[in-house]
Amino acid sequence: MPNWLLPENIADVLPSEARKIEELRRTILDRFRSYGYELVMPPMLEYLESLLPVAGHDMDLRMFKLVDQLSGRTMGVRADMTVQVARIDAHLLNRPSVTRLCYAGSVLHTRPSGLHATREPLQIGAEIYGHAGLEADAEIQELALAALALAGFSRVRLDLCHVGIFRSLVAMDAQASRRRDEIYALLRTKDVPGLQLVTQDCAPAVRQALLALAALYGDASVIARARQVLPDEPPIRRALDELQALADLADPSSVTIDLADLSGYEYETGAMFSIYVPGLPNAVARGGRYDHVGEAFGRARPATGFSMDLRELARLMPGAEPKSAVRAPWGKDAALRDMIAGLRAAGEVVIQSLPGHENDQDEFDCDRAIVLENGNWHLKKLDK
Repeated sequence: MPNWLLPENIADVLPSEARKIEELRRTILDRFRSYGYELVMPPMLEYLESLLPVAGHDMDLRMFKLVDQLSGRTMGVRADMTVQVARIDAHLLNRPSVTRLCYAGSVLHTRPSGLHATREPLQIGAEIYGHAGLEADAEIQELALAALALAGFSRVRLDLCHVGIFRSLVAMDAQASRRRDEIYALLRTKDVPGLQLVTQDCAPAVRQALLALAALYGDASVIARARQVLPDEPPIRRALDELQALADLADPSSVTIDLADLSGYEYETGAMFSIYVPGLPNAVARGGRYDHVGEAFGRARPATGFSMDLRELARLMPGAEPKSAVRAPWGKDAALRDMIAGLRAAGEVVIQSLPGHENDQDEFDCDRAIVLENGNWHLKKLDK
């Protein structure tokens, strides 16, 4: 096998794509900062116990593992940064007040999430710690939509769910609790025949409600339908009230409700959302409340946040136009060097032609040049 081949679903990022990704990263992080979010940079490797504080079969399968030669302990290459940021909040910062944190970095997956997905997403996200009210959920929801707008996605679908409904239903019946993971997987794919089979020994009211979840999908009127067909229990009423409040804060034309979209239910504890854009079947951003993850680090705090893959976003964006640049000769002349330094300090791209070579690049369009005329250096516009 040629030594330049990369593993499946692992790829280099070439200049034009890298520029889109990096410019988008800077723009989104600047927007996060405008809301008061502080940037953190967790490590790529941690001990496995830190990366899997909540027993989760899905995350365990997605994570590369290795043995630390210094300690002999098992380490993991992060497959998600959310838990790492929760650790920083709970154990390192340990603030009593509300804390807003953001991050951007590569994660690694053992398997791709979709047919053309990379196994090395560039994850960017934001989290709020210390506030249990819906105000934090609403801010995170607004921030996710603002980030996508910066990437040029104005037509989006905000899909709301609440894991509390599913958790309450399976807790009402011992058989449903034992087969919780199976029921969860069938709900995610809306496999009604499979649900009918798996729930046949459950209490009739619980079985009927679980089967109903698969069909409770549509606009915000789904919440009213859910109140009619689901058990009138306090946790379920509270979850539906929270969904209604979040739906009311968003653009009604862009909101859908899907009570079976339970991605991340293993550590999510409340309202969840997914954001979709036209032409792509998978969500481009996911978020939700996860109040108990900090317990593993000695300090449980209310928490809510979201994340998305910058590489996926950049792939959906139109190609970037070449950046205007200045072509300059190579030379030791002090006036030339001063002119080049001044242009660069002013934000211009100045590309010097090395002796005997022409510049060859896709990222820059040299529409001006520094030329020597009558003993002086001048900046001249080039004819196309």
